[in-house]
Amino acid sequence: MTMPPRMRKFALTVHVMTSVGWLGAIAAYLALHVPALTSQDPETVRAAYLMMEPVARFAIVPLALASLLTGIVQALGTPWGLFRHYWVVISLLLTLFATVILVSHLPAIGEMADAAADPDVDPSALSGDLFHSVGGLLVLLGPLVLNIYKPRGLTRYGWRKQHQPSKRSGVTSPPTAPPGVRRG
Repeated sequence: MTMPPRMRKFALTVHVMTSVGWLGAIAAYLALHVPALTSQDPETVRAAYLMMEPVARFAIVPLALASLLTGIVQALGTPWGLFRHYWVVISLLLTLFATVILVSHLPAIGEMADAAADPDVDPSALSGDLFHSVGGLLVLLGPLVLNIYKPRGLTRYGWRKQHQPSKRSGVTSPPTAPPGVRRG
């Protein structure tokens, strides 16, 4: 089932918008790490850690979920399909992985913001998790590259779908084995 062209363009626009927004929100989060990790001013350090939580909770997470959802809609509504091509499956898995890690990391971000808000906590004792931020950004570059270049390669499911008889014509492509499968 494919979407009509106008709907497909709208869905693609929303997907690109949410995906780029997700990357931008991560960039903002990473920018907050700079003063949090380098400033000598305790109030600047506190403010940076305090701002990380709303950026994560109200920008990164909603954009991650929207990107995942719109990506699924986009795949299901286009000839690419959700499980027909390896690049789509890998993009889905990377996006799902990044979203799960992000959501599971929210409590730690909240704890850091709570500690930063506590006047009894020394700001120099606070340490943000730069690894997850940079790692998340790097993981998201995978789907970005895959969605631009769309490397060849059908999954077994995609190969079967491509070679099953058409409902309209009853004609199928000549039977050839999918890559990596020997005929015998």
